[in-house]
Amino acid sequence: MMKKLVSLLLVLLLVTSLFGCAKPADSQPKTEAVKLTGTAEGFGGEVKVTVTKEGDKITKVEPVGEKETPGIGTNAIDQLPAKMVEKNSADVEVISGATITSKAIIYAVNNALDPAKFPYPVAKEEPKKEEPKAEAPKGEAGSIAKIGLGQNISIAKSKDATADATATAQADVTIAAVGFDADGKVASITVDVAQTKVAFDKDMKVTSDRAAEVKSKKDLGPDYGMVKASSIGKEWFEQMEAFENWMIGKTAAEIAGLKVKERDESHKNVPDVPELTSSVTITVESYIAAVEEAWKNAEDAHGAEKVGLGVETHIGSSKDKAADVKPVAQMDTYMTAVALDKDGKVVKSIVDVAQVKVNYDEKGVVTSDKTAEIKTKQELKEGYGMVKASSIGKEWFEQMAAFEEWMIGKTAAEIAGLKVKERDASHKAVPDVPELTSSVTITVDGYQSVVAEAIRNAR
Repeated sequence: MMKKLVSLLLVLLLVTSLFGCAKPADSQPKTEAVKLTGTAEGFGGEVKVTVTKEGDKITKVEPVGEKETPGIGTNAIDQLPAKMVEKNSADVEVISGATITSKAIIYAVNNALDPAKFPYPVAKEEPKKEEPKAEAPKGEAGSIAKIGLGQNISIAKSKDATADATATAQADVTIAAVGFDADGKVASITVDVAQTKVAFDKDMKVTSDRAAEVKSKKDLGPDYGMVKASSIGKEWFEQMEAFENWMIGKTAAEIAGLKVKERDESHKNVPDVPELTSSVTITVESYIAAVEEAWKNAEDAHGAEKVGLGVETHIGSSKDKAADVKPVAQMDTYMTAVALDKDGKVVKSIVDVAQVKVNYDEKGVVTSDKTAEIKTKQELKEGYGMVKASSIGKEWFEQMAAFEEWMIGKTAAEIAGLKVKERDASHKAVPDVPELTSSVTITVDGYQSVVAEAIRNAR
């Protein structure tokens, strides 16, 4: 009997100790919220963010950018936090028209999450000491009297899908922003190329990042990678700088008369004059053609002291193959030539868009004519056909003329600060000022962006 009582007591003690060790569900330790701060450089100054995390989960992102442009940069401040929380990452698409502020917020969040990998301020590399280079010969010209924007477009390098390779569309848009003096001589010139590729998979679905920044050859700088194959050890931007310098002080006709030679099948017009032999081995026919067109279309720009080129390309409108849709690579290159006075105000601007489409059939074979002339929106004029859908009955080139006129006399900050409104999902930055209400209903954020770049790069 005693043994049974002892056993019973031991069982009761064991059960009691087990219950004593257990904790109710609501007493389990909760993950504490942690607040992290980060900083990056925005359009108007520093952008700061506070990131709240609970464990591995981002629960809140609070950006502050007091000097970011109202109605443009503030769109990114308002919209990006929710996207980051939803994705639990800073790896989100930028807000259209607010690229600089968007990138600042993204970097600031990364700086908060991983300051070692994303430091602020960003350490500047000490410039490497290089041997002084012989400067390319540069001619002389008078003050700027006219500006022109010239371009030419090729899709000839687009490739069909084959048994061994998937399809790739390629658009090469060559652009020249040129300032001419009263005698028609080049006084300022910038040439660039938007070499844009859209890749497809075996099912003709776009594999290129539709939201990624597409850099021009000048934007790429050393990353273009031509120096490896260069017989003179010079990158594309270096050779173009030498060619631009050579064109200063010459008329379009003199430039077109440059003596050239054929180096190989891909280089049929390489300069063959002593002053360029050691500095330019690229083929130059498309650059010369762009300068000739710039002169042909040149407009008065009295009081101009500098001219800049702005270029920006997007592939977001490209289409995958679907049951009722054939695959299309669409490459939209925005371009502008902007002339500035001594105070940095716009004297004249010419804005254009090359909306380049490469059509494929369901098997991945290019159906577009690779040799056909591709016209820009300015060249198409009424042929662009926007007037049918315009609430004010105006074609694209007419609306752009009004926008260009509005920009005259304004600084980069004033143009970026234009009050805008969202008309619909495709028109998120339509001018909302009385002087443009009846003349411009297109969305202008892309044009503001290239004008800002042209002003930054003016020379």
